[in-house]
Formats: sequence, C-alpha cells, structure tokens
Amino acid sequence: MVGMPGPHLDEATDHLIREGHVGGIILFSRNIEDPLQLTALCGDLQAAASESQDPPLFLAVDQEGGRVARLKEPFRSFPGNAAVGMDEEPVKKAIEFATVTSREMGMVGLNMNLAPVVDVQRGEIEKHLAGRSFGEDPEVVAFLGRTVVKHLQKNGIMAVAKHFPGLGRADVDPHFHLPKINIGLEELERVNFPPFAAAIEEGVCGIMTSHAIYPALDPEKPATLSPMVLTKVLRERMGFRGLTITDDLEMGAIAEDWSVAEGALTSFQAGADILLICKDQSHVRESLDLMRQSLSKGTV
Repeated sequence: MVGMPGPHLDEATDHLIREGHVGGIILFSRNIEDPLQLTALCGDLQAAASESQDPPLFLAVDQEGGRVARLKEPFRSFPGNAAVGMDEEPVKKAIEFATVTSREMGMVGLNMNLAPVVDVQRGEIEKHLAGRSFGEDPEVVAFLGRTVVKHLQKNGIMAVAKHFPGLGRADVDPHFHLPKINIGLEELERVNFPPFAAAIEEGVCGIMTSHAIYPALDPEKPATLSPMVLTKVLRERMGFRGLTITDDLEMGAIAEDWSVAEGALTSFQAGADILLICKDQSHVRESLDLMRQSLSKGTV
C-alpha cells in the first residue's frame, strides 16, 4: 500500500498500479481537495487496477477524528477518541462517528479506515498519541474500539485497529525514533491485549503493527518486523485471521536501523500482509525489486 504525490492520478502512481501491481493506495490531505475530486480520484485508481486485471485496490485514509483526520469540510468533523472516551455518552458518540464516517467514505469510493486507535493510555502519553486514545481503562478502550469497528464495517468500510501490541507506554515518537516499551507479559496481557482481542472478536478486517520493541515478546526486533509478535502472538495465540498491516515503513523507527526495502522484506517474512510506504515512491520500487529478488531465490 503506497502513497501518491497529489490530488490526481499521476504517471508514476499509474505505473505502480499497472506494472508494480501494488495492492492499495493510502491518501493524505495532499491528495484530497473536495468530495467531487476525491470521488474522481478513487474512480481513476480503481480503473487502473481493473484495466491491469488486478483485484480492486484498498483505498485507505487515517480518519480517526480530532487532529488525525484527512477528510476536512464539507466532510463531518469529529473531536477524536479522547473526547469520545470522556463524553457523558461515549458509546453514542462512537457509533455516531463510525456511522457518519463510513457513509461519507463510501460515497466517495474509499473502502478502508486506518482506525480506530485502541492503544491504552498509561499516564502521560507521548505527544504524537495525544488525543488519540479512548482512555486508561482497557475495558473501556476495548468496548469503544469494538463499537467503532462494528459500525464502520456494517456500513461497508474496513476497519483497522492500531497499533499492536499497544503504544500506550511509548516515550518517544516512532516517526523519528525506535521506542522500547519495557513492560512485562502480565501487563501486556492485562492492559494492552484486551482491546485488540475485542476488535478480533468483532471481526476487524485489519490490525496495524507498531514500530516499537517489546522485550517481553522479542528483545531484538520491533513488532512490525517480529515473527514472534506477528505470527506467534497475533496469529497463533490471539487467533487473528484478518489482514496485518504495517505502520509506515518510512518512519525513523524502521529507517534508522533498516532501509525501507529491508524493513518491507523483513516484515513480510515475519507475517505482515500489507506493507505501508506512504510518501517516497522510490522506496516502493526498491522494496518491490528486493521482494522479487528474494522470491526468485526462495528466501521469502
């Protein structure tokens, strides 16, 4: 799943769809001007995939509400997870957000929302997650998260719960650095895992992995690159059968110690289904080349 530079289908992106056979496009504010333009863009992207005899593309946005919202006015504005969690009627607010958001996304041709965030806040939260968590109670986060999942998906939008196995104790921003989250297995099971387990029980289509090391699970590799986390824990232990999706592989947490292409290959080998590269399409081409070389050598 790749990003693209502007609001219209450009030649390089068209080539990646037709010749690179990428599986999806993630859209950001730079790609969205208004509902009519977005509808046309989604149609053009799907037409390119259809003409190359590929399955329909995943067309995704981060539409969490609050400060992480790619769809601006005239799309409906929502205050985000923290505000939902503190509302007098949080379940009603979660349903309203998911219902309206899914209907608006479907009208313009989008089919996947990289939401909800189901990280459980643990004290003072790292600033990149500020306002994005439903709260500090795992049961509340689990219930509100699964509510959003249910009402996105009943209205035709694939939901993606994130960031497994939980960034609530991160003390640095993985956009720039690799966090190490030193919590024991007991806390992971009691606090971090329940919201993801609830989303899985609700039938969530996707789970996004975090770029953080959890020594209790794997002392060497961040979750995104770890077969222990992606396969042993998420697949085998928790029984998840949906799509595993990486966070952006261009983030510093991965790019500082691995190249984007090496990160993509390692994540795929660990069990990820969708490899997310949000901006630089040269990284996409390098990753595709490395994946093909590895497949031809039988090392994947």
